[in-house]
Amino acid sequence: MRSIVLGVLLLCLSSVGIAYESPIKSDSPQDYLVKKGDTLWEISNRFLKSPWLWPEIWHANPQIHNPHLIFPGDLVSLVYIDGRPRLTIVRRGESGRTIKLSPKVRTLPAESAIPAIPLSAIDAFLKNSRVFASKQELNGAPYVFASRQERIITGAGDKVYARGRIGSLDKNLDILRAGEVLTDPDSGEMLGIIGHEVADASLQKVDNGIASLSIKASQQEVRPGDKVVPADSFSLQTTFFPRAPDAPVEGKIVSVVEGVQKVGQFNSVIVNRGIREGLRQGDILNAYKNLMVKDQVSGEMIKLPPEKAGMIMIYRPFEKVSYGIVLTAYEEIGVGDTLKSP
Repeated sequence: MRSIVLGVLLLCLSSVGIAYESPIKSDSPQDYLVKKGDTLWEISNRFLKSPWLWPEIWHANPQIHNPHLIFPGDLVSLVYIDGRPRLTIVRRGESGRTIKLSPKVRTLPAESAIPAIPLSAIDAFLKNSRVFASKQELNGAPYVFASRQERIITGAGDKVYARGRIGSLDKNLDILRAGEVLTDPDSGEMLGIIGHEVADASLQKVDNGIASLSIKASQQEVRPGDKVVPADSFSLQTTFFPRAPDAPVEGKIVSVVEGVQKVGQFNSVIVNRGIREGLRQGDILNAYKNLMVKDQVSGEMIKLPPEKAGMIMIYRPFEKVSYGIVLTAYEEIGVGDTLKSP
């Protein structure tokens, strides 16, 4: 639908004498052979001024079962259809033969398709942390109070005991430790609290208000006071395409990961906008620097005009905040930088 709307809009603009601005880079290649380890973002960036416009100019081959999946060995070509640029696959890598229109549908294993982004860059962060909407949500969870060995637990197969609201526990559990409290820098609203995962556990039994848990894997030492919650059921999409949000969004970076203040390409950030603002997996936001400099003549501190610093893609939205990955960084990106939909 968006492609149809875009086409109609461009047609209207051309009819009133407004020049059509091509989304293709001036130094774009004519063809690109997809390699193992490529991402959709990197391939898009070779051809397009704005890589997130990929869905707008993609010309899908109807004889491919899932025409939006791209595989190592595929030859992506820039072609023109009705005078408009389109990107399409002209040769599939596993056979090396030219694509021809036919009613036959070819099926390729989706797991071998290239991802939109390097998933390894976010897997660890997704695994090791999540955001709870309020302090009460995490603080009110059952807590670890003892171990069978009466010592700190580190290894798989050890047993710990929890008490509290154990009626909320499922078979598969995460043991978390409360981390940073996220606050909106403009309104002061409490946006959530980060829970850092220290171990995976399974519920063995409940007896007289005490839950017996078996540690399946641990990332850190399990300590008394750590919270016990149902295992995270979030599932990350692997074939989504970066895109602009459906409605204009403005926000700020409120935190970066791993205790640093500045990040670059493929690092994760936390932004102060989430599901309630309409953000979804794959939404793109431009990052802008907000710099204050001293006027060397008057001595005043002056705020400079915003300068674009990069692009961030949302990969996990929560209610009030979202995790995002830096796809493009023209300079270091950090806490307080402004975000706007493209």
